[in-house]
Amino acid sequence: MSAKVIHPISLPAVQTSRKIEHTVRGMPTSDGAGVKLLRVLTQDLQRRLDPFLMLDEFRSDNPNDYIAGFPDHPHRGFETVTYLIKGRMAHRDNHGGEGLLETGAVQWMVAGKGIIHSEMPQQKEGRLQGFQLWLNLKSTDKMCAPGYEDIGEETLTHFQTENGTTGTIIAGQLGDLKGPVEKPNTEPLLLAISIPAGESAAIAIPSTHNAFAYIFEGNVEIEGNTAPLQTMAILTNSTSADGVRFENKGTEESKIYIAAGKPLNEPIAQLGPFVMNTRAEIEEAVFDYRAGKF
Repeated sequence: MSAKVIHPISLPAVQTSRKIEHTVRGMPTSDGAGVKLLRVLTQDLQRRLDPFLMLDEFRSDNPNDYIAGFPDHPHRGFETVTYLIKGRMAHRDNHGGEGLLETGAVQWMVAGKGIIHSEMPQQKEGRLQGFQLWLNLKSTDKMCAPGYEDIGEETLTHFQTENGTTGTIIAGQLGDLKGPVEKPNTEPLLLAISIPAGESAAIAIPSTHNAFAYIFEGNVEIEGNTAPLQTMAILTNSTSADGVRFENKGTEESKIYIAAGKPLNEPIAQLGPFVMNTRAEIEEAVFDYRAGKF
């Protein structure tokens, strides 16, 4: 396996920063076979943060919180992006997709017209930590063929600035650097950054995109307002804003997961693991799943 390459970068200047519209604290819940997690982006925010449908953070050193994993379950109509910060997790689906997600890697799955998969921890001790983000599909793509891709840490795009800020680009473009994934309909920018104590970082974001920042270590200030640990800062939309400026005024490193995407502006109908445009399409998804058509 190749070692990851860290690219030196001067982050593009941000003339006008977005602000914090409001913050959302993650709500403790469980999913799968009892995996404990924080659900951050919920259904009531889907219109505001279109094309993003859900964000979960999982983080525990206690194997009882994660060991049962996520046995076989279905999806239709969207994509899942799993970023594993620490740990090992195996994926297997009914379309032949199979892989081992390890520390620093990403799993990108297209549910399309229907997929049944499992996500099972491959460790019995130690920390399991990461994020799963649901990204909507355009109505004309919801019944596309399912797909699965493992993106190793060495394939992701890593950078470091002169002030010691480091980052990983999963999708989209930042300055002259591109992540390994591009999606033309939603144009997602997905990245994680670490800002040293006392330093700042500016991230360019297209003014056409909805965006949020989730703080998973430390805290940051955005235009004078604080975003604390384990909160999602929904960033204001403005045609004049060309990005967002983060300031770490604390005494420890701040780590932020940033997502921005071009809204689809289409109806959203969701029932559990199925996300379509109409209630009739949801009923069809349930029927097809029960009929073994996934």
